[in-house]
Amino acid sequence: MTGTEPKKKGFLSRWLGTSEPAPSEEPASTAHTTPAPASEEIAPAAPPETVEPIQAEATASPATPEEAAELDATAESQSAAPDDLAPEPSAPAPTEPARKGWFERLKSGLSKTSTRLTESITGLVTKRKLDQDTLDELEEVLLAADLGIETSERITAAIAKGRFEKTIAANEVREILAEEVARVLEPVAKPLVIDETRKPHVVLVLGVNGSGKTTTIGKLSAKLSREGRRVMLAAGDTFRAAAIDQLKVWGERTGVPVLARDVGSDASGLAFDAIKQAQEGGYDVLLVDTAGRLQNKEGLMAELEKVVRVMRKVDATAPHDVLLVLDATTGQNAMQQVEVFRERAGVTGLVMTKLDGTARGGILVAISARHGLPVHAIGVGEGVDDLQSFSAKDYARAIAEI
Repeated sequence: MTGTEPKKKGFLSRWLGTSEPAPSEEPASTAHTTPAPASEEIAPAAPPETVEPIQAEATASPATPEEAAELDATAESQSAAPDDLAPEPSAPAPTEPARKGWFERLKSGLSKTSTRLTESITGLVTKRKLDQDTLDELEEVLLAADLGIETSERITAAIAKGRFEKTIAANEVREILAEEVARVLEPVAKPLVIDETRKPHVVLVLGVNGSGKTTTIGKLSAKLSREGRRVMLAAGDTFRAAAIDQLKVWGERTGVPVLARDVGSDASGLAFDAIKQAQEGGYDVLLVDTAGRLQNKEGLMAELEKVVRVMRKVDATAPHDVLLVLDATTGQNAMQQVEVFRERAGVTGLVMTKLDGTARGGILVAISARHGLPVHAIGVGEGVDDLQSFSAKDYARAIAEI
């Protein structure tokens, strides 16, 4: 996550459905303080207090006896007015809506992809027979949704089977779409498994700037801590003071220790020391943050390879998991990231974040079809509980708007 990432909505703002961001604290510029980062909120924001306006007293001069008598008469006539002229009591404030369930939030997060898909499908198959031209147009729609060539061909073949030159309903096409997408995703829907025999189980977390990498580490640490595991964090993004501070805040909020150094420190040396300290402290899991880097920057990728080599001087089997965090809004660029990071750093699993309504969620299907990497979790918001285990069936139903 970059330091220039826009503020995200607080819990209350998301709950009420308003687009106005909740106020948040700005992180300090030094690496030795731990203010709350602007992009993160765990505790729900408190609603602002209502302040009654203060009315100024009248400063007019006293009324004459005649004016006073006229005012008294007016007051008596108003007090004698019938009840139906009295002001109506104010209506009670509406109750706040319940927080959406996980699947509803997932559907909302994939709405950009699903709406375009379903509208295009409906327009293509309504009052038309399923001929070759229609199938070709359907395939173009699927490709435009970033589902990939393999999956798009698979879906159109399933639609055509036994239905060629016949009419077909849009709902039937959507059902087939959901079934075929689920078939692609089911083999990769695997939770992150912690090896109890390793002390610690080392997880190296990668991602380009702004992908939500540091936030994902904080959420994972909260989840693993709730499971009763002893977790330690290493602030390996030594390029940015904000990233170091942000990880420290997550450590404080989740009760997890954080090993951090000054900005500009050697990231591989920090990773080395983190594994040593986690071993000596008997920690179950060590989550290591890394600097956000573009997949086409050779120098940064070489430094990442050095981090892995140095880790193996302490534990020849480390890192035990290499997670790549992908931003769902980047579309085809996410495919390129998987290809390069897998080759250079041995990526073992994926986490997809920012499924927030602007996501191009079809790309996860294309990545899964081509690479077959485990998808451990997806995120639909900035809350600590908005990172959930990946469900192939739910994801497929959300894409097809079922």
